[in-house]
Amino acid sequence: MRTRTAARAGQYAALLAYLVFLAFPFLWLVSTAFKPPRELASLHPTWIPENPTLANFRQAFDEQPLLQAALNSLAAAVGAAVIAVLIATPMAYVMARQRGRLTKAATGWVVISQSFPFVLLIIPLFLVLKRLRLVDSVPGLVMVYVVWALPFALWMLAGYVRAVPVELEEAAAVDGAGRVRTLVSVTAPLLAPGIVATALFAFVTAWNEFFFALVLLKTPEKQTLPVVLTHFIGAEGVADLGPLAAAAFLATLPSLVVFALIQRRITRGMLAGAVKS
Repeated sequence: MRTRTAARAGQYAALLAYLVFLAFPFLWLVSTAFKPPRELASLHPTWIPENPTLANFRQAFDEQPLLQAALNSLAAAVGAAVIAVLIATPMAYVMARQRGRLTKAATGWVVISQSFPFVLLIIPLFLVLKRLRLVDSVPGLVMVYVVWALPFALWMLAGYVRAVPVELEEAAAVDGAGRVRTLVSVTAPLLAPGIVATALFAFVTAWNEFFFALVLLKTPEKQTLPVVLTHFIGAEGVADLGPLAAAAFLATLPSLVVFALIQRRITRGMLAGAVKS
């Protein structure tokens, strides 16, 4: 009994240490965002600002077009989330309900595609977008984000589809409903939580993405928020730390809020496909 209690206490201690490790960068970012220049240059930094100020936020908005960049990021993220869900939902249904070698091969390809590094994809994507005249445009960036989000969206939605009892679809078929009618009227309402979670995941992924946006967007007015944040770093690598922390804090908030809403549903979607009804 004592051994079990000690083991559980050790697990909680390890979990607490891990949470502190994860939270440290964000807490330090928040602290830095509200510090005046004198405290930022101090040799003995403190966790809590002694004289908190909003000057860093005002300076960040004065120096860079953060609002326009945020609107560009919002357009790219929302567009990628909506299109990815519209494409992934029927495909995930087929992957979950149809059994065969082709389905297994498609599932294997979805998993393998997640291991591809960005560098291998950027050149062919750039050439395709150049031929379509979509380089340096938000719609072109949306296409890239959709392609990048689809594999995980398929995998996640397929888990939710497997969790829907087949008997419900069979009952709808007995009543005369076809495949499309069954998907729209029976399966889709039950998949609503999974669809929302998948859309929000695609949104967070697109909102935080940096590499594709850096390569594909060159016009300053079209750049997304992660790219604009790099403008607070000078040519010699010296960062304007206060405004940079303030802008980074504002850019992080949407991701934190969205992820807090979907983290349980993401876990549920990953596990749903492993449980048979």
